[in-house]
Amino acid sequence: MAAQFVRYTPDIEDDDPHFDESLQTVIAKTEKYITESVEAGGTGRALRDAHAKGYGLVRGQVEILDGLPAEYAQGIYATPGTHDALIRFSNGSPHAGADARLGAATGLALKMFDIPGPTLLEDEPDTGTFDYANINGPIFFCNTVEHYLFIQELFLDAPAYFSQGRPGAHRFFTEFVTGKGTLDQDNWAWDEFLAFLRLSKTAPANVLLSSYWTMGAVRHGDYIAKVRITPDPPSAAAVVRRDIDPTSAAEVFRPALEAELQERPYAFDIQVQLCTDLERMPVEDTTVEWPEKLSPPVTVAKLRLPQQDISGPENLEKMDSLSFTPWRVTAEHAPLGNIMRARKEVYRHSSIARHKLNQQSRTEPRSADEVLGPAR
Repeated sequence: MAAQFVRYTPDIEDDDPHFDESLQTVIAKTEKYITESVEAGGTGRALRDAHAKGYGLVRGQVEILDGLPAEYAQGIYATPGTHDALIRFSNGSPHAGADARLGAATGLALKMFDIPGPTLLEDEPDTGTFDYANINGPIFFCNTVEHYLFIQELFLDAPAYFSQGRPGAHRFFTEFVTGKGTLDQDNWAWDEFLAFLRLSKTAPANVLLSSYWTMGAVRHGDYIAKVRITPDPPSAAAVVRRDIDPTSAAEVFRPALEAELQERPYAFDIQVQLCTDLERMPVEDTTVEWPEKLSPPVTVAKLRLPQQDISGPENLEKMDSLSFTPWRVTAEHAPLGNIMRARKEVYRHSSIARHKLNQQSRTEPRSADEVLGPAR
């Protein structure tokens, strides 16, 4: 069985001689946006440069399952047991405001506690926490930090483009494909643009009913994987507020999430899809969906959300003070690929800048109770 899965080796990632130079430019632009967002963002606070608007901070528990096949029982999933957790549901946009203006891209950021072993963040190796920062799509629209240079600018300026109607949209699309005029025609960003169009057509959904993927590939111990957090079928069937219409009110996602969790518990499956073919399941091309017929996702853990009350401004304040990054993981789960590698320092600098501007302590909590208080 093990022979069908591609084993991890460092050489599966491409070397990029311009990576560090481009990364420093992205970090500088990110810090500039965060600084300016205090006044421009409309909230009076520094915003995240992606997933700026949170819908709620939720208490949870992760149960790592016993009896997993050896290929899946890797890294933290090799030891069955339970871990307290926090979950941040969010919109994917770098902007805040009414839900209808932000699109249907959403995220699920998960923080597990009491995970042994050092993280891959050199400035905080011993936090005992382990993060996922997942999105509600199996693909992503940017493959390299060089392309992120122009894609980041386009997304930060998106409201200005689309406020101009069709001409503005056409200019946005043209500048996306051509890299704002920086790409020669043979290298236009068609694959990334088509991935963006696919994701932009995602229908609005209750955040409890979406599946959330790691944006790219990650190491899974001896193997290579993508990780999906997907609704547990019986829990999904019990959701009452299934239809979400962002045009019906300024806030629609958070009230629906609040109401569901006040009425009943919920559960997600944490699933691992192992790579069997680097050509058809690439590490460096995030625009390619990994075919499930080549390797179906296998449930390795349950994420359980107890019935709880997340209403009230204090929930949003506590959520805002937290930091999530795909690099707060152990070495056995390292993110892979150019754009995933870029997220390490971009997320770290973004978090440092935001916490400093908002005069918040940037310290990893040691438990869910430390953030939300004892469970009732």
